[in-house]
Amino acid sequence: MRSRAFGLIGLAYVAAFFAAALTVAVVPADSALVRAFWADVVATLVVFGFSKAHDNSSFYDAYWSVAPVPIAIYWWLLPEAQGADSLRQLLVLVLVSAWAVRLTHNWARGWSGLDHEDWRYVDQRQSVGNLYWAVSFVGLHMMPTLMVFAGCLALWPALVTGTQPFGAVDVVATIVTAGAIWLEATADNQLRRFRLSEPPATAILDTGVWAYVRHPNYLGEIGFWWGLYLFALAADSQAWWTGVGALAITLLFRFVSLKLIDDRMVARRPAYKARIESVPALLPRLRSH
Repeated sequence: MRSRAFGLIGLAYVAAFFAAALTVAVVPADSALVRAFWADVVATLVVFGFSKAHDNSSFYDAYWSVAPVPIAIYWWLLPEAQGADSLRQLLVLVLVSAWAVRLTHNWARGWSGLDHEDWRYVDQRQSVGNLYWAVSFVGLHMMPTLMVFAGCLALWPALVTGTQPFGAVDVVATIVTAGAIWLEATADNQLRRFRLSEPPATAILDTGVWAYVRHPNYLGEIGFWWGLYLFALAADSQAWWTGVGALAITLLFRFVSLKLIDDRMVARRPAYKARIESVPALLPRLRSH
């Protein structure tokens, strides 16, 4: 059943890719940035169709970590991208691909198949009733697509329009982005080992990187998008506007996603309330000796 479920996910994403490619070919827009946007929206509609047909919104779960790769490659292959710095292009493509492969793999190894749906989707089903699929379309499919595409705006100057040579800001961007990927991977692996150890129901992971902040995996994810923004600024100092994506993702995680997780943890593990009071959500506290 698990292999069949992954086969259906693969079919959904292949269909979404071809729908996106067709959109790029036919949409009446001069800008490849605009064409990529509409292609992303159409691909999301295809994935949503599979989610609705199989009554499982988790069809979308891996989409937001997959979509940036074809977007980046499409923009990199544009004729106008030949003026961009090739070393910066290479680093950005490698880092985006590494982030996508790792994050998608982390989802895949924890997904049991169509018998499973993210707990947030289950809560939404219970809270909105017959409106669930409208909520799923807007909030669980299209909104993440729009947020991630906004984050990908930083790729546009980094891969296409930016003409500044590789420099010190690129070095900082590489360190931030690679470090964020490492942090998120480390946090996810430590969390997986903790869960596989079958701890008591009330146990809380508070070792490793989880000893310093409550949500190190989210800190890594936020850092990744800000790292891409640094690449954009390195390529074009006037590309400040591309930071809207990283900012939106940061605000969404900090004030929506993390609150949902904290509330759920307190409900399931009452001792977690003390952890909220003593351990910061994202940024470690400086310790004095």
